[in-house]
Amino acid sequence: MQIQDAHTHFFGRPFFEGLAALSPRQQDPAGLIESVAAKAGLQLPDPDPARHAARWVQELDRHGVQRAVSFASLPVEAESVGLAARASGGRLVPYALVNPADPKAAAFTERALGTLGFRGLLTFPAMHHFRPGDPGCASVLELARAHKAPVLVHCGILRVKLRDLFGIPRPYDLSFADPLHVVPAANAFRDVTFVIPHFGGGFLQQALMAGAQCENVWVDTSSSNDWLATQPWRADLAGVFRAALSVFGAERILFGTDSSSFPRGWRADIRDAQLRAMEAAGATGAQVEAVMGGNLQRLLG
Repeated sequence: MQIQDAHTHFFGRPFFEGLAALSPRQQDPAGLIESVAAKAGLQLPDPDPARHAARWVQELDRHGVQRAVSFASLPVEAESVGLAARASGGRLVPYALVNPADPKAAAFTERALGTLGFRGLLTFPAMHHFRPGDPGCASVLELARAHKAPVLVHCGILRVKLRDLFGIPRPYDLSFADPLHVVPAANAFRDVTFVIPHFGGGFLQQALMAGAQCENVWVDTSSSNDWLATQPWRADLAGVFRAALSVFGAERILFGTDSSSFPRGWRADIRDAQLRAMEAAGATGAQVEAVMGGNLQRLLG
């Protein structure tokens, strides 16, 4: 079975430097980065993005993963992730974080998708306080359409442990995180693929409704999906897959792990849990193969 991971974070050295720059505790950025890494139990990445990319490729090889989408999780990380993706020989597929509410978003998006070779976009409405259907997002979505770039729209619960450890204030407003806000954008840009990660991150019903309404709305399966604890009914991952397969079909579900850092590396435990859940949900072999890699191959070529 071909495995392609649609959701990982590169977390190179510029990512940590970018978080340190956002922190109110900036007296000693280098010392702050070292301290946060120690508290989180992380190994800081090699400053050379090509060497950090090589470590990720080695990790993919170890687990039999053909390729992985790799996010530049801050705009300042885009240059290094673009370089890393080129150094990886196609094993890492770069997606760029963009804030459509930023007046410079269109210029950044054009550079990322055009010059730096990024293949997709990642957005955080709850963090940046916008809705995908807002008129201000149209220029970014026009560029996504022109470059045939999928757009991930993070919905639901948003927790970024590293931002907390750096002492960065939380601007998250979950009133912007409803998957139904994707529907107007998906209707206006029907040739753009919108991906809602983490099955909606706690807004499962809304994600299912968005997928039922719009054939260009997909979901990804990434993370440990601990949002299940927030549901008012007894839910398990098998039930989530059963519902997603019923609404999206196997063709609009992308396997992902949300892998991000070392020494933990690529999350084989998440792969195993999802394979068990799909089996329990009654997924056929062809459906499992589509989710685990075939759909990303079809989406990105």
